[in-house]
Amino acid sequence: MQEKTSHEYTRNHTNNLGSFVSFSVDSWINLFHPFQSRKVRFSFKLGLLFIMLVIEPAPAQTYTQQVANRALPKVFLLDAKQLQSTKQRIREGDKSLAEAWTKLQGEAQKALTAGPFSVVTKDRIPPSGDKHDYMSRAPYFWPDPNKPGGLPYIRRDGERNPEINKITDHRSLDQMVGAVETLALAYYFRGNEAYATKAVQLLRAFFLDSDTRMNPHLQFAQAIPGVNTGRGIGLIETRGLTRAVDAIGLLAGSKALREADRRGLEDWFGKFLKWMLESKNGRDEAAAKNNHGTYYDLQVASFALFLGEKEFAKDILKTVRTKRIAAQIEPDGRQPLELARTKAWSYSVGNLDGLMLLARLGENVGVDLWNYQTGDGRSIRRALDYLVPVALGEQKWSYQQLGEWPPQMLFPLLRRAATKYEDRQFADLLAKVPKVDATDRTRLLTPDPFTSRQAQR
Repeated sequence: MQEKTSHEYTRNHTNNLGSFVSFSVDSWINLFHPFQSRKVRFSFKLGLLFIMLVIEPAPAQTYTQQVANRALPKVFLLDAKQLQSTKQRIREGDKSLAEAWTKLQGEAQKALTAGPFSVVTKDRIPPSGDKHDYMSRAPYFWPDPNKPGGLPYIRRDGERNPEINKITDHRSLDQMVGAVETLALAYYFRGNEAYATKAVQLLRAFFLDSDTRMNPHLQFAQAIPGVNTGRGIGLIETRGLTRAVDAIGLLAGSKALREADRRGLEDWFGKFLKWMLESKNGRDEAAAKNNHGTYYDLQVASFALFLGEKEFAKDILKTVRTKRIAAQIEPDGRQPLELARTKAWSYSVGNLDGLMLLARLGENVGVDLWNYQTGDGRSIRRALDYLVPVALGEQKWSYQQLGEWPPQMLFPLLRRAATKYEDRQFADLLAKVPKVDATDRTRLLTPDPFTSRQAQR
């Protein structure tokens, strides 16, 4: 199959997203805009959808639907059934989860005093003059010592310029996501409304309140002084928002999350997704062939699922097979575009993590990326197999890795994969991986691969 161009990719995704507006809206567009271009028509459609989100009442649900919704949270990266199981086990006093649950509660208590977090608290002013616009600096660019004023900045891959810390938007976003996720999980497992109330307050401050909200775009992310005011690459900085939409799903049954909040958050993410699909920065990131393209797809698919657009998300996830897995992974499992970096190990593991997260999203719509393999053997499993001997100390890493050498960063991926690959070879491999600490949060979120395999015997 011939690979789609980035223009076709974005255009097709945009058209698919537009299709989720009802036929009645199409009729209005045809009446008032019969000769508009496809792209303009889509923008008009999405604009009407946002109006509908505000004025349409929520459809009534049957009692059975309400019970089902309470039982399984609307999450996409997290496993809803596993969360439900953990919730029940905590209520029953399962001692194997006690330490992890105690630690999560302690972190939730600390989060009660966190924030609020907002992009308007930064000291710098974006080029637009609007502090509601997110901005950040490219981390691997430094002043040119041979130029007056150091401009334009030059690239030193893998070496982070501490100047980036003077602009606080990226840190504020990450802190918001971390606090909201912790509070939402603690609320879901035990129903403490104080946790939900705080989580919703943080969400409102970051996304909804007029004085503190972030505008839904990244026009000024990862700017290079003397070169540009922002790049598509900056979209990597919002990958944490995929965890935020799961957290919103965990809060759905709380008293704190009002209907107006839900619609406001859907409106924000709908606008952000539209910007990702239509803007130059968004199109540039969609066309990226390395980890940036991987995490772009992850965000688009996650936000589409959050907005209820399963078919749109499914189309994106289908393209991952050829556009990401087949294109990024060699038959022997190497990821050449990540190996070319000065932190080749970290980037190889990081991109594989993104591909595995995409595989998790695929489970929501019936797209199996875990077991997809090209005719010459390119696959997620093959990329994992390539890295395993290094992580276990059985083989030396032959590529560059500046700074810290963290082979153990592959272990969480191995444990995740262990529930997907159940062959004897993987079982033997898993036996060499240290077990998760009793206080680790993943004990609450994912099946224990060791216990799962023992139960299958």
